[in-house]
Amino acid sequence: MTDATGRLPNVAELLAPILERVAAPHRPLLIALAERMAAARYRGWAADPANRRRRSDLLACADREEEIARRVESLFPAAASLQRDLLARHPEVEALDRELFAGRPLQEQLGIQARGERLGAATWRSLAKRAEGVERQTFLDCARLEEESAVYLESLNRAGSA
Repeated sequence: MTDATGRLPNVAELLAPILERVAAPHRPLLIALAERMAAARYRGWAADPANRRRRSDLLACADREEEIARRVESLFPAAASLQRDLLARHPEVEALDRELFAGRPLQEQLGIQARGERLGAATWRSLAKRAEGVERQTFLDCARLEEESAVYLESLNRAGSA
């Protein structure tokens, strides 16, 4: 999924059409599902013996993704049921998640994930602008968690240690 110039895919461009087909109030729940998928990806990277030096940091990233999902899901009664329905209606979410990363070297995968973390932070901040109270604070906290993982991934790419 690189473009004609060999650049990494634009995650925002790929996700936007999917999110546009989801009712605005349920978009955070769909994004929370993507956070859980990212957590699984981090755990997979951490389990790879080649990544043993960064295992604890990758697991910390996975924990942040899970925390984001938990916080967002806590805002919705019957979140699990709504999420099952969202996935049933939008199976392309899981397909996109697989296709974005499949067959790529680790450094590219980490670069894509870092972009996804930055996009997530921007998305949560955008949602916070339209929210109030607990929901607003939850989204702002999620943005902060996303940025922590982005900073870590970007440091790996800068160091060339991915």
